[in-house]
Amino acid sequence: MGRVSNKKQKWYILSRGSAMTSFAKDKREIEVKFLIKDMKGLERRLLEANARYSQARTHELNLRFDTPDGKLSQDQCVLRLRKDNRVRITYKGPMSEEGGIADREEIEFEASNYEAAKHLLESLGYEVMVIYEKYRTIYDIDKTIITLDEMPFGNFVEIEGPDVESIKEAAELIGLDWEQRSAETYLGYFLQIKEKAGLDFHDLTFENFEKADVDVGVLELEAAD
Repeated sequence: MGRVSNKKQKWYILSRGSAMTSFAKDKREIEVKFLIKDMKGLERRLLEANARYSQARTHELNLRFDTPDGKLSQDQCVLRLRKDNRVRITYKGPMSEEGGIADREEIEFEASNYEAAKHLLESLGYEVMVIYEKYRTIYDIDKTIITLDEMPFGNFVEIEGPDVESIKEAAELIGLDWEQRSAETYLGYFLQIKEKAGLDFHDLTFENFEKADVDVGVLELEAAD
């Protein structure tokens, strides 16, 4: 048998391991975020637009992994383990941003066991860099996925689609101000809030923000609704 590259060896481990249950999906992730002040009003407009309700409000726990020297973050890459009503491992490549739209490669697959998946990533040399959580509700409109995210520091909507035009059409259909779009990540907002408010905690959790009594208002962002 010929020599197998390190990359192929790692994939062999991932695909053969008992924690893995599905093949990876490789795609482009094109999405945009908006700050929302009235989530119930937004859900009402989604229903009026005949959006399909695809996931009920679900708690989501995320572990962001990196190498000990922070190489993934330095390269603007993401390795994440997520647990909600499923368990998924996600890799995201470097993000390009133009006009408030985020575009990056995404590879994602499901695992059958959260603890086994965590142990696997740690065995491969990765460490948990930060823990973050949210409550997420999902709707679909045509080819776009609309996620309503309740973060510890505020409420947002993400719209993901095959291209910018379909995302813009969906945003306008549900009454969002396109000029308030953002390509920032939630961890990016978290770091900005920590700096502005002088927060010293490490993880983006509801418990930490309840104790700190601070929210996204310190960034003086404009809501899109």
